[in-house]
Amino acid sequence: MPKALSIDDLLKKTRTATAKTAAAGEPATTAPTPAKPNKAVAKEATVTEKLTEKMTEIQIKEKEKLAQEKAAELNMPYIALRGFPIAPEALILVPRETARALKVVTFLRYGDEIRLGTTEPTPEVEELKKKLSEEQHAHVELYVISEDSYEAAEKLYDTLPVIKEVIYGYRIEQKDLEKYEKEIASFRDLQERISKVSITDVITLMIGSSLRSNASDIHVEAEEEDVKIRFRIDGVLQDAAKLPRDAWKQVISRLKLLAGVKINVEDVPQDGRITIYLSNEKIDIRVSFLPTAFGESVVMRLLRPKSIALEFDNLGIRGLALERLTAEIEKPNGIIVTTGPTGSGKTTTLYAILKKLNRPEVKIITLEDPIEYKLVGINQSQIEHDKGYDFAKGLRAILRQDPDIVMVGEIRDLETAEIAVQAALTGHLVVSTIHTNSAAGAIPRFMSMGVKSFLLAPALNALIGQRLVRRLCEKCKVPAELSPAKLTQVKMLIAAIPEKANVKVDMKNLKFMGPSEKGCEVCNGFGYKGRIGIYEIFSMTKPIEEAILDPNISETKIQELAMADGMITMAQDGILKALDGLTSVDEVLETANVDTFVMEPEEAK
Repeated sequence: MPKALSIDDLLKKTRTATAKTAAAGEPATTAPTPAKPNKAVAKEATVTEKLTEKMTEIQIKEKEKLAQEKAAELNMPYIALRGFPIAPEALILVPRETARALKVVTFLRYGDEIRLGTTEPTPEVEELKKKLSEEQHAHVELYVISEDSYEAAEKLYDTLPVIKEVIYGYRIEQKDLEKYEKEIASFRDLQERISKVSITDVITLMIGSSLRSNASDIHVEAEEEDVKIRFRIDGVLQDAAKLPRDAWKQVISRLKLLAGVKINVEDVPQDGRITIYLSNEKIDIRVSFLPTAFGESVVMRLLRPKSIALEFDNLGIRGLALERLTAEIEKPNGIIVTTGPTGSGKTTTLYAILKKLNRPEVKIITLEDPIEYKLVGINQSQIEHDKGYDFAKGLRAILRQDPDIVMVGEIRDLETAEIAVQAALTGHLVVSTIHTNSAAGAIPRFMSMGVKSFLLAPALNALIGQRLVRRLCEKCKVPAELSPAKLTQVKMLIAAIPEKANVKVDMKNLKFMGPSEKGCEVCNGFGYKGRIGIYEIFSMTKPIEEAILDPNISETKIQELAMADGMITMAQDGILKALDGLTSVDEVLETANVDTFVMEPEEAK
């Protein structure tokens, strides 16, 4: 029985026949033979070409079938890419050298979704998928593709122009920032400069100036007569510049284009993202667009991983509070909760805890909304409300991943709270945040959600209340005199510090510092530069556990028990930092709720 020919053999025979046909019209070198008519030669060549095309098509289908079978075996999605419209902004996400080495191609980029195709899903490809997800803050789905699909897609790299930046990013050159530092010493300089440049340069100038000022947010607000630009610096909004009203359309369109949102939508809120590429760091900007009476309000949150301090000393946690927190986070299970309003540094405190616990033998998974900073060695998961992926569902999924430590961005409802408590009672360390005014207020908040007190009491390890106060500028701070009323208030706070806290203060020699009236060039004339936390931290004790079991428990009672065990309140911690010259008394009294739980000992009278 003759041996069956493979498709490759058939193609080889066809190409040989084609070559012979092409040579048929050449003059013979030996015995002359009658030449075929030109029409017959052309017809035979056409038939051969069609046969070759058909064989090639069959070969491609066979390769696609093999890829499809591989995808089914691996339980992965499959796609054929020949003829697929791959956009340059998708292709460029993976360098050509990497694509060749791993036989991969990014064939789709849509919003925060990326599709990655591979001929072989190796561990290196999985690592690339993870890296793409982290760098682009996107969900990356991996597809199986055939060799033919890869080769067809890989050729598209030849069609790409030589480009300097990723299309989804916005590059500010280091030389521009250095130029801003020389030219823009104050907001007055910014106003003069911003009124003379193009819209593109306005955005560059605005972002560059905010980075130079160490702003956390940029606010661009359309008003009736003009457009106001404000920077949030050290927690306080500062007027930076104004733009003429007629420039608004161009500014908002440019910002929407950079943020990747719909330019023609103005009547509903939208959220986008801009990536800033500097020579030595990458900065992500979360952008929020909100319809208002005179246009849209734009708020840009600047996320700078290099700017956050993740050491307890730098955050401002010290003394007995530091000792107790360090002891509690080393326990293998339980819940540690930070409390405070939005912008009080809760997430940064959680990151500092995770950094201290991050060791090779420990698996840490976080559930965040959104992921603000990427932490090396920690698995971070992004909440997707529009896809039904919320804190409760995410926490259930995380616990199936066998973690040692879990971070939940925020406990908002009973379902999430109950899962967190159960996780803590079954051998996991859970760190999270909750919105209350004080550390003691977290316990009544849990109970108001419906968490059972007999489960909550053994689950809790430590509770942290915090605020952020502005640091005095080290270059221009000056001695400050307190009014008699403020001095009395300060003495009351100091005198109420528990003996167990082991804090010694010379009540007869209280000296404080304050901001310079005019400031200096270092602090842009504000008198303050940077921020530091003020904290109240307490761990669970038998009296507090017993109090939690009382159905009539109050926040006041828990606060009193915590202070009796040595807890320093936020206001007291702030005053101690003011005595060290780190901040001002006015800043502490304004930020902390000093009238809450302040005792009046005889020493203060």
